[in-house]
Amino acid sequence: MKAYKTEDLTVVGQITSVYGVKGWLKIYSHTDPKESILNYKPWLIQRDGQWVPVNIETSRKHGKGLVAKLEKVDDRDVARQYCGIDIAIERSQLPVLDTGEYYWSQLEQLTVYTLTDQVLGKVSHLIETGSNDVLVVKGDSNSIDDKERMIPYLPDQVVKEINLETGSIRVDWDPEF
Repeated sequence: MKAYKTEDLTVVGQITSVYGVKGWLKIYSHTDPKESILNYKPWLIQRDGQWVPVNIETSRKHGKGLVAKLEKVDDRDVARQYCGIDIAIERSQLPVLDTGEYYWSQLEQLTVYTLTDQVLGKVSHLIETGSNDVLVVKGDSNSIDDKERMIPYLPDQVVKEINLETGSIRVDWDPEF
């Protein structure tokens, strides 16, 4: 069996709960559009500290969400063991983005600096608000304080530079805000 390294993977969703009695599972997707998660094969999940592949037997939209049936998962009790588990794929499966576009997973854990080189913290995660995405930046021992800041992800206006090589984001943002 192939050994998967965490640094070569990206989380694209989560198995949230069981659906019905025949082994179906509700799926929360981080992809846009959300149905895109169903096109990636195989899905990788963590079992006993290792990433292992699972195959989708069948899947479909259900209301505003998605449901899927994994191979060899044929009843509710077996399906329940998968609840709360992240779904990952190999990064190499992701479409190549245009210059200046980034996947959220690429921005997470980057260090955020002001234009005057003050460290605000690291990007914990991002939030989709409808009008624009928001960087959730958490202060740490290397930052000016331990505050959590919500910084709008507005390229050129607020986000002035992203450098994946140095692991940094430069923002035009008042640390007092």
